[in-house]
Amino acid sequence: MLSIREKIAYGLGDTASNIVFQTVMLFLTYFYTDIFGISPAVVGTMFLVVRIFDAVTDPLMGGVADRTETRWGKFRPYLLWLALPFGLISVMAFTTPELSDRGKVVYAFVTYSLLMLVYTAINIPYSALGGVLTVDAGERVSVQSYRFVFAMLGGLLVTACTLPLVDYFGQGDRALGYQRTIMAMSALGVIMFLVCFAGTRERLTPPPRQHTSIRADLASLWQNDQWRLLCVAALVLLTGMVIRSTLAIYYVKYCLLREDLVTAFVTLGMVGNIIGCALAQPLATRVCKVKAYIGLQLIAATICALGYFVDGDQLVLAFALYFIWCLFLQMATPLLWAKMADTVDYGHWKTGIRITAMVYSSVVFFIKLGLAMGGAIAGWLLAYYGYQADVAQTAATREGILLSFTLWPALASLLVAVIMKNYKLDSERVGQLQLEIKSPVNRAV
Repeated sequence: MLSIREKIAYGLGDTASNIVFQTVMLFLTYFYTDIFGISPAVVGTMFLVVRIFDAVTDPLMGGVADRTETRWGKFRPYLLWLALPFGLISVMAFTTPELSDRGKVVYAFVTYSLLMLVYTAINIPYSALGGVLTVDAGERVSVQSYRFVFAMLGGLLVTACTLPLVDYFGQGDRALGYQRTIMAMSALGVIMFLVCFAGTRERLTPPPRQHTSIRADLASLWQNDQWRLLCVAALVLLTGMVIRSTLAIYYVKYCLLREDLVTAFVTLGMVGNIIGCALAQPLATRVCKVKAYIGLQLIAATICALGYFVDGDQLVLAFALYFIWCLFLQMATPLLWAKMADTVDYGHWKTGIRITAMVYSSVVFFIKLGLAMGGAIAGWLLAYYGYQADVAQTAATREGILLSFTLWPALASLLVAVIMKNYKLDSERVGQLQLEIKSPVNRAV
């Protein structure tokens, strides 16, 4: 059993990561279009293009982390080494120098690319760390529940404080306000990464004498059919989730016609996220976590689709549906990340090779690809429906925003439920695999 203190320390690492992750999901598109003055179509394309680099950097970082040997372990050292660079580059991404239109695009592209690169370099070892804290399947869900409660607390900090801090620091200069706000949040994030480093320990190690190449690791990874299912599910899930999160500001401002309630809307959603993550562990102890995950996706799809039929003047209903959607969708998140650790065991059982960081890095790549695709599609949809920054929108544009905010994310959750019908690593099966790894005599292949 892991101590509560260690689980909290691990969770603080994702509080730090989520300060950037949630800011990118909720505010970066709006920042680029309405503050920095870049067209939504260009923003969408930029988000997607940058993900091409992740096709190389994510598995490469996973391979590097799996081969790292220090007195602190394989994964923890990256929290120490990269905390400060992560904070500095986050500030650069939300800085708006005086440049030509082309210069702005180049600057945004370079700083966003650097931000995603350093995010990869610190977040993949951090994610893999969660897979080596404990071997117990129930504790893995508990660890991830703590992680995502604290992650969402970071998100709550972002949603509740970003716009008020922008106003406070900027005093009418929104560009300056965003820069100083991210500066303050990044400083806090650096401290949290260091606490995570100091408060955790790595307990699981690869088999003795395991010496493989990255090419061999990738070949072993491809044999893991349960990993492939998680990758596809993560891609579809994040695409839909980010479309909805990105368009939340636009939905409140132009469909509900209450720009003054943007902070309240996204903050209420984050409260739902926190409660949902906290409920994941009690749910997993009572219901098969695979069946629970599928059911939660179906519930989230239904709630999201119902939002399409809410009129703009039904504020209470609109807020309530968003809160409930966040609660049920995020209740599934710790279950998804616990499954990643299970697929590491499954791959070890199937191939004899244990590649913790490679598994996490590859799934994280598809999560980030979903993040990029969701942001890109949201930008393209805004352009397609004729969105013009900071002016009254046409009826067709408002209808497009509403459609994109509700029905497309609902379809994504529905597809995830269908994909996960083929996932077979329930708690009983994982326990059996772990026993056979320890005593590989007469195991069933």
